[in-house]
Amino acid sequence: MQFKHPEILYFLFLLVIPILVHLFQLRRFKKEYFTNVQFLKELSIQPRKSSTIKKWLLLFTRLLLLASLILAFAQPFFTAKESKKATNEMYIVLDNSFSMQAKGKNGELLKRAVQDLLEHTPEAQNFSLITCNENFWNTDIKSIQNELQNLKYSGNEFRLDNILAKINARKSAFNKDIIIITDAVGVKENQAKGFKKEDNVLFVLPEAEQKNNVAIDSVFIQQTLDDFYEIGVKLTANGEDFKEVPISLYNNSKLAAKTILNFETTSKTINFTIPKADFNGYVSIVDKGLEYDNTYYFSISKPSKTNVISIGESDKSNYLSRIYTGDEFNYNNFQLSSLDYNALEKQDAIVLNEIQEIPQALQTTLKSFVQKGGNLVIIPAQNSNVQNLNTWLAGFGAVKLNAATNSEKKVTKINFNHPLFSGVFEKKIDNFQYPTTKNSFAVSTTSPAILTYEDQTAFLTSVKNELASVYVFAASINKENSNFQNSPLIVPTFYNMAKNNQKTGVNAIVIGENQPFIIDVALSKDEIIEIKNNNEKFIPVQQMMNTKVKMTFNENPSTAGNFGIFNKTNLVQNIGFNYSRTESNLSLANPDIAANFEEINDIETVFNTIQTNRTDTQIWKWFVLLTLLFLVLELLIQKFVK
Repeated sequence: MQFKHPEILYFLFLLVIPILVHLFQLRRFKKEYFTNVQFLKELSIQPRKSSTIKKWLLLFTRLLLLASLILAFAQPFFTAKESKKATNEMYIVLDNSFSMQAKGKNGELLKRAVQDLLEHTPEAQNFSLITCNENFWNTDIKSIQNELQNLKYSGNEFRLDNILAKINARKSAFNKDIIIITDAVGVKENQAKGFKKEDNVLFVLPEAEQKNNVAIDSVFIQQTLDDFYEIGVKLTANGEDFKEVPISLYNNSKLAAKTILNFETTSKTINFTIPKADFNGYVSIVDKGLEYDNTYYFSISKPSKTNVISIGESDKSNYLSRIYTGDEFNYNNFQLSSLDYNALEKQDAIVLNEIQEIPQALQTTLKSFVQKGGNLVIIPAQNSNVQNLNTWLAGFGAVKLNAATNSEKKVTKINFNHPLFSGVFEKKIDNFQYPTTKNSFAVSTTSPAILTYEDQTAFLTSVKNELASVYVFAASINKENSNFQNSPLIVPTFYNMAKNNQKTGVNAIVIGENQPFIIDVALSKDEIIEIKNNNEKFIPVQQMMNTKVKMTFNENPSTAGNFGIFNKTNLVQNIGFNYSRTESNLSLANPDIAANFEEINDIETVFNTIQTNRTDTQIWKWFVLLTLLFLVLELLIQKFVK
């Protein structure tokens, strides 16, 4: 127990006064005269004893009364449990990721959390509020009332480690109260390592009542027909006991197709057939789970001819002209001696066909070509300068050619999961016509093989950057060395190696992944690319590359949807932007994140707990009551004790 005014305790010396009064019997006795003294002597024994008890009771009562009064004026109190933390700075971390759309006992988790903050945060409390996408430093509840009421869901996933890094970057002489409000979906335990020992950490973990949720994961071209595309829509069901889910396909906001889905498994792909023309729309489902992943925006551009050049002897490249036909490709073959270097920049794919030694100038040009999004196919010559080739290949990734083998080998395995063969095979084939090679190089690479020999070495592999792929064969495929030209595999292999997905596939970008995107457009120095729709517009980071422009979008746009890519007022291309699906699986909630910290059920209790633990317990009022009690007790003793 401590005292706010300990100097008042010196008045306790006043307790000596009633003691002295009772000891010295300052009260005078009156003489009474009686006729019968003997009779009085017999009766005086009992009254004297009773009087002595009464005096002692009065003494103790008065002493306690006076002591209680003095202690009341000294204002005693008990120190708070966390009195040292009373000066802590408060940080409130509010998860506004899309998983907080889930419904709890009192509605959507985020909306309920916002309402509780508005109702229960003390008006005088200064704090900083950090969300997934916004920061409000050194504020109070009245100042950010409007911002909280209009707080929107963020496409950024909740990363506790990133938020803690922001908090720890704020230098201060005070310790911190950190209140974390999150459903903990996708949060790993190692994200909590950024807390300091002196931090007072409190978790509020609202929980969704039902965790069933269906999400649209992706849209892709399943098959290319003469006049149509067959597109595949991949969906994932998280949870259990799913009912029928309606799915609709829209083109420019007009309904193009509609059907009903039944989930026998957690993952399902449904196909739609659309005309081979410009398509700018979305796929939508009706689901009782989260809303944000019920729509997937995408666009498909009207197919244009793919530009392909092969470099090598014409007699060894004739088979390529039969694959790259004029209805879909602009194909040309150049011998190394007559190569037009200026034409390489305009190509979508280049086939380096059995060049014994690659000139340094061509090496530099092809490396730049790949960096700008062009696909490169390398077919080695039987007498290739391996050292020269490997030095150059090292600039693309982990792939090199080792010593040649002069023995016949069969290609016996197809990597059906490789993107190169996506949509080529309806089912896995075991009895296809095995192509063979007479002479080949051993390929060393960390990348998975696309086609594999019977000895488990790679016949065809690839290394990939963020925009393009470099395909490397282990052997020359001229008719003298291989029968691969007669294999059914040659057409889909070379066809798909030449195709650039950004030019001929589905254009759909995940917001925040910062995936580069290249368009065919020549800009002057004063021209810039702008991306916009009816609700939002922004200028992406862009880099001019002769007849192309490379763009990155960072965290833009803020809202998913269909957008147009514009050069001034001219529409260059359409593109779709979508939120990441990392928040779709509500079963990934991880309450163990709070295992080593204090977990509190609701926001109201958080503030009450902090206030209670840091407020001194004042007990002076009890001593005032005791003073009054002893005063009444003295009066009662005076009246009733004889």
